[in-house]
Amino acid sequence: MLILGLILFGMLIGALAQLILGKERGGVDWSMAIVAGLVGSFVGGLLASLLSGDGLALRPSGIIGSIVGALIVTAIWRGTRGRAKA
Repeated sequence: MLILGLILFGMLIGALAQLILGKERGGVDWSMAIVAGLVGSFVGGLLASLLSGDGLALRPSGIIGSIVGALIVTAIWRGTRGRAKA
């Protein structure tokens, strides 16, 4: 049940990041939303640990850190995917 909850949380955070950055081709890419939400949580935790002076501690973060991390992951994903097509 915990794993399903984490996947659902990641999916919602990733979808929110896509909506904040603007939709591509009309809808939410759910596979990108899941990956961006889950990876973004750890990216947000890494940023929080760097800002607090804990060094490179890789840990999950809360809702705000997850959104910030998912925004970063989604922006990088879209940027690299856009270059690959061009």
